[in-house]
Amino acid sequence: MAAATDIGSRRELFVDGALVAQLTGGALRRMHAPQPREIALHHDAPWEGTGTGYHSIFHDGERYRMYYKGFAIHVSPGKIVSEDIDHRFTCYAESTDGIHWSKPELGLHDFNGSKANNIVVTSKPMGGLKIDAAHSAIFADSRSGVTAEARYKGVFRVSEPRSLAVLQSGDGIHWSPLTDRPVITDGAFDSQNLAFWDGVHGVYRAYWRSFEKPNRPMTTNHPDGVRCIRTATSPDLINWAPARNLTYAGDPPSEELYVNQIKPYHRAPHILIGFPARYIEREAGSSMRALPDAAHRELRASAQPRYGSAISESLLMSSRDGVHFERWPEGFLRPGPERTGTWNYGHQYMAWHVVETASSLAPDAPNELSLYAVENYWTGHAGGSSLRRYTLRLDGFVSVNAPMSGGEMVTQPILFTGEELRLNFATSAAGDIRVELQDEHGTTLPGFALDDCELLFGDAIDRVVTWRHQPDLAPHAGKPVRLRFALRDADLFAYRFAAGE
Repeated sequence: MAAATDIGSRRELFVDGALVAQLTGGALRRMHAPQPREIALHHDAPWEGTGTGYHSIFHDGERYRMYYKGFAIHVSPGKIVSEDIDHRFTCYAESTDGIHWSKPELGLHDFNGSKANNIVVTSKPMGGLKIDAAHSAIFADSRSGVTAEARYKGVFRVSEPRSLAVLQSGDGIHWSPLTDRPVITDGAFDSQNLAFWDGVHGVYRAYWRSFEKPNRPMTTNHPDGVRCIRTATSPDLINWAPARNLTYAGDPPSEELYVNQIKPYHRAPHILIGFPARYIEREAGSSMRALPDAAHRELRASAQPRYGSAISESLLMSSRDGVHFERWPEGFLRPGPERTGTWNYGHQYMAWHVVETASSLAPDAPNELSLYAVENYWTGHAGGSSLRRYTLRLDGFVSVNAPMSGGEMVTQPILFTGEELRLNFATSAAGDIRVELQDEHGTTLPGFALDDCELLFGDAIDRVVTWRHQPDLAPHAGKPVRLRFALRDADLFAYRFAAGE
């Protein structure tokens, strides 16, 4: 029997099966789809270009910050795409609620004779580094002891030689090199490459795009192989351990993955959640011809076939060690209903990362997760691309779900601290959940049987489980136990142990 996992009072999700020992009856792990909301930001300024994307979004005190690329892409009939190196910027927006965004006029950099824009970094030599400002990922450095002038960090692509560099800032607006040399050199880097502080493991982690040649037939014609994700760790963002390609549970088929969008989930930071963009080139035919923006799709294809045949969406994956991931094969953020600006190359690339915002339903409803994704990318329409907001319930990526006929889930042995158990769950009006506490061998603990548990029904983020004859769980804290959940027409999203209130 495997040793019990000490979860303490941390929140456990079901984005992976690490703590799931058994699913029976109709119970299964079910991925949930983000729900579309309003357009968060239109990228309609001339300096933002037609290929705006690679958004970094995070909650920072009393504001939400957003950084993204301003990118000019041009194509003429039969000619290769032109990506103007002089039109590659990092731009900035901010919000007080994560829903309504504005672009402040920063007055820092000239564009067509005016500094009335929201550009924060331009593509130019900086401290000996040839910075490509259209390939950046910005984060607030949460490592203890970070100096005020290095509060914010940015990973930027270096155009010559192709590599990654790190910039720093004290205010998130004015930037300078952390060091005058590239810090990572082994990779392709032609997407959003990122890094962050992993406080659970006490290291910086970086993730970037590269290529691999799998030991199986490839679904790409690229001479370097299949687009993949590499990672490494560092104590200081300058000196990096040897890089490794990510590995995946179940050894799934190789897929073309562009951006990775990996970051610790803020409500359970021991779990890294990523939203890699799946890129696939579909064959020509009636379905391709029926997709939106057919004329511009054909124009792009005349320059290079894959620019017309490629379609993209975002997947969901998670990891507890930063290297080995469980990746769901189904689309997490699908292209959705066909409409202008969708079902194209670059559509549904998700921002890095999720943030918590007020509910879209009512002031007294629980907070929710806001996710953001690109549409109308490089379609030639006036106004450029847009960023749409999507929402999920807190912890709502994956649930253990059962139909009305019922199902059960039993956890692996765990150790906990606290006096009570709290659930994030949703049932129908007739559905319910019961919980049983067992010892590590599966024997029911007295007073904590399913029949002792009061039925849980409703839709709550943090509801206490109660047993009729036991006041609290404290006598079993620190001892190996299993949880048995019995569900009917219900979803269980997360659980945690906590001190009694």
